[in-house]
Amino acid sequence: MTERIAWFHCFSGIAGDMALGSLVDAGADVDEIRAVLDTLPVKGWALEAHAVLRGGIAATHVTVVTEETSVIRTAAHIKGLVTEARLPERVRERALATFDALAVAEGRLHRRPPEQVHFHEVGGLDAIVDIVGTCAALELLDVDLIAASEIAVGRGMVRSAHGLLPNPAPAVVELLRDAPVKGLDLAFEMTTPTGAALLAANCTSFGPMPAMRVTESGFGAGSREIDEQPNLTQVVLGEVAALLPDGQPVVLLECNVDDATGETLAHAIGALIDAGAHDAWITPMVMKKGRPAHTVSALADVAIAGQVARVMVAETGTLGVRGHEMKRWPQSREHHTVEVVGRPVRVKVSAGRIKVEHDDAARIAELEGLPLREVVSLAEEAGRRRLRPELSPEDDAS
Repeated sequence: MTERIAWFHCFSGIAGDMALGSLVDAGADVDEIRAVLDTLPVKGWALEAHAVLRGGIAATHVTVVTEETSVIRTAAHIKGLVTEARLPERVRERALATFDALAVAEGRLHRRPPEQVHFHEVGGLDAIVDIVGTCAALELLDVDLIAASEIAVGRGMVRSAHGLLPNPAPAVVELLRDAPVKGLDLAFEMTTPTGAALLAANCTSFGPMPAMRVTESGFGAGSREIDEQPNLTQVVLGEVAALLPDGQPVVLLECNVDDATGETLAHAIGALIDAGAHDAWITPMVMKKGRPAHTVSALADVAIAGQVARVMVAETGTLGVRGHEMKRWPQSREHHTVEVVGRPVRVKVSAGRIKVEHDDAARIAELEGLPLREVVSLAEEAGRRRLRPELSPEDDAS
């Protein structure tokens, strides 16, 4: 199984319009983004996308044209707008998470509850369109996971609704509290609160480009040209192996023994299974002074690890047991009985496979004077015909 990942390369920082532009450049359809944005209960905006060059690199620059000039919305107001809109589930969740991150950051800076925060720049229609539009573009590109590189920020001062602020802006610093950040000797606002919030709320990891099969990429352009480097944010889209679901917690118990006989070790394995271990096994090894020895291992549920460890000590005579917690992902199976030459044989049936119980097959082979392999083959075929007809070879029509 695979998942789709979007990795944002923030070598020149990131802003809301740059994130959206990079996704449009990577293939998100602008008309479809507009259709999603049209469900917002606000009017008076237009989204435009233009092909541009930044530092000689082809990119997409998106602009949001609005009629309003000085509308200030609270975090609660914006949350209501997003909730009221008929947005796809992940678009709504990502957008709300982004505005929540902004509200928490601004609340800390101004010592106010997040829901009472007044958004100035990020409460305008252009910022709302940038954020919801970016989340819509991620959904149109079927992105499951979001990651980002080290994030570049500038120096100096920036102008805001509160007047001049240090660059990076305090909200950006607060939002990127746990992210890798690099300052550039450039007197520009490289990363905006909107861009920082999109990453802070939605990224699952930060760092170099993760291992993936690259499928698309794109560049989103900032508004200004910078002589020193391209003013761009890059997005790279690809496929990664899906994470396994939570497994069953187990404990692997082990001990090393160099003075136990083969008979003792064989009995210990049976005793460990009887004590409730999922599995038990022995591995030959060489210990200190060149002594041949064995590692006795058992895999047990956490709840009974203690009793399995006591059996291991009692049956092997070891002076100590070590263990560490693990997870396992057992495959589902069914237990059935089939007949071979009129005698019952137990079989385990799982996806695409039928496994014959060895002891039953060996008993029948001995009783009937048949080779063990023939009994196993007959039992497997009986199981296929009865339980998994799709696994049985097609009848010969000749």
